[in-house]
Amino acid sequence: MGANRSYKDSVFSLLFNDPVILRDLYCALEGVTLPPDVPITINTLEGVLFMERVNDISFAVDNTLVVIMEHQSTVNPNMPLRCFLYLARLYEKIINNKDVYKSKLVNIPRAECFVLYNGTTDYPDQMWLKLSDAFADLKDSGSGRPADVELVVRVVNINKGHNEELLRRCETLEGYSDFIAKAREYERELGSREEGVKAAVKDCISRGILKEFLELHSSEVFNMLFTEWNWDDALAVRFEEGREEGREEIARNALAKGLPLDIIREITGLDIEAIRNIANTD
Repeated sequence: MGANRSYKDSVFSLLFNDPVILRDLYCALEGVTLPPDVPITINTLEGVLFMERVNDISFAVDNTLVVIMEHQSTVNPNMPLRCFLYLARLYEKIINNKDVYKSKLVNIPRAECFVLYNGTTDYPDQMWLKLSDAFADLKDSGSGRPADVELVVRVVNINKGHNEELLRRCETLEGYSDFIAKAREYERELGSREEGVKAAVKDCISRGILKEFLELHSSEVFNMLFTEWNWDDALAVRFEEGREEGREEIARNALAKGLPLDIIREITGLDIEAIRNIANTD
């Protein structure tokens, strides 16, 4: 599997791309119970790119609620803006654009937005990010009254040791959290990301954690997670070095970190031959 993030697949989206599992996940997050006959309809956006990534999962609950869910290893303070743009696209899909010009009120599903965080940086159990935090300060030129537009994103830490009661309420989420923790543990122990992910797959299967999923998708899971984590490293290179240093310098630093050529191509825009030339001249 290549590093092109213009498709939506990741371990998280592959695992949770199921209405039954999404029902359990939503109920766990909100502490509610939804009857089995309440329909869950997946409506994940296709081709909505931000930093070469796409919307992870969105779904409707009984056509009265739309849920946008993102999985991240680095919390982005711009998530409320991203979810705001996702939501606008979703509403365009849900309603007939001509209806907004009618005199009758158009009913639309209520929206809820989540980020499920499992990065390595310390983060609280929960945090709420607000769109209004990004608004320009108009206190010197405006009325100073509260913003007319708001969108709140609930960030939930799903790492082991955080929100344990929530994880217990959703077996799949708990299993995913355990699998990621094991992959990181084995990576540190074995000194190899590749061997660490492989060991985590075997370990979790032996303990019955995500057993059916991992047995069915083991090669995909390895490729997805390996690519995803390398991608995160590549983005770290991008932000650490800064784009002002130039694409070649970013490529040079990425090569020094051992990142695959296709990922370096994605973050720099350089073709593979140009990257090879940089590698050969150093």
